[in-house]
Amino acid sequence: MPDVMKNGPLAGLLVVTLEQAVAAPLCSARLADAGARVIKIERAEGDFARGYDTAVKGQSTYFVWLNRGKQSLVADIKQPDDAALLHRILSQADVFIQNLAPGAAARAGFGSEELRAQYPRLITVDISGYGDTGPYAQMKAYDLLVQAESGLAMITGHPAGPGRVGVSVCDIACGMSAHAGVLEALIERGITGRGKGLKVSLFDGMADWMNVPLMYYEGTGNAPQRVGLAHPTISPYGAFETADGSLVLISIQNEREWQDLCAKFLGEADLPRKPGFENNGARVRNRPAVDGKVAAMVRTLTRDQAAAKLNAANIAYGFVNDVASLAHHPALRRADVPTPGGMASIVAPPVQTSDGPRALGAVPAIGEHSDLIRREFAG
Repeated sequence: MPDVMKNGPLAGLLVVTLEQAVAAPLCSARLADAGARVIKIERAEGDFARGYDTAVKGQSTYFVWLNRGKQSLVADIKQPDDAALLHRILSQADVFIQNLAPGAAARAGFGSEELRAQYPRLITVDISGYGDTGPYAQMKAYDLLVQAESGLAMITGHPAGPGRVGVSVCDIACGMSAHAGVLEALIERGITGRGKGLKVSLFDGMADWMNVPLMYYEGTGNAPQRVGLAHPTISPYGAFETADGSLVLISIQNEREWQDLCAKFLGEADLPRKPGFENNGARVRNRPAVDGKVAAMVRTLTRDQAAAKLNAANIAYGFVNDVASLAHHPALRRADVPTPGGMASIVAPPVQTSDGPRALGAVPAIGEHSDLIRREFAG
């Protein structure tokens, strides 16, 4: 098996993580994909995300997705020998990432400020639920809890009630932000020679994504309403059922597209001149009638006929696919990842580079690299 960690734009960088679950592992997985060496320190029982399920060759889906290309070291940082080992590794490290419970790393002697004082080139990343100050600092913060606290759940779902986004968006937003912050800090260190402390919370990551609903509320006094598979402030923009039971989501972004939809899809070129249909604001207020016009046409067409007619009108659309359809989507790119249970196929990382796809590193077994790392960093 090739050692992919020696290749890539971040080859030669050493990243040390005290991480679990999703947000921090996402950040370090992206660094590993780019060639950084990532040493993941785990308890004897391993990252608890290893136990979420056994769907991928006996391994957890989340763990396979987020821990490829890393080395696993089992250590107890509360024990003096293992704490000394971690300090020896950190003395050579470029990045330290942790998302333990608030204050846990500092209590064990690995507070970020103290580490940067000892190792001035080190970039430290503290990932938390709600930050380290204020009344929420000690709150446990799992993804769905933050979806609720940030207001995301209240603008998601059907009018009948709030809903959960079906993937861990708060964790993902946080991990993506942390990854971007690390790359910026590495660039700055290349100029100044000094590391930097970074703090990212799940709440801050999702609150940033909530900028538009928040500003809309503060500007109008009204929060965006839950409208299911529709857009709260654009019409027509929603899902309509075809004659053969598919759902096609039609998106109109401007008045030119609305005129094309009316003339070339609905066969009503004069509709934009009628009251209630003349501009987006009017259409939002008149949404039932607008949607009714579109729905009446779509339900006379099969999925293939709807696609052909929408293409001919140059209208933006997409079909509401299930996960089984995603598995066979023509735009889906896949990548192979070795795991302790065998080769797994995952969705390829989203960024494509001009030098071609990168091979992805293996998902480690618990403590797979403990002996190797202990010998390498022996006192």
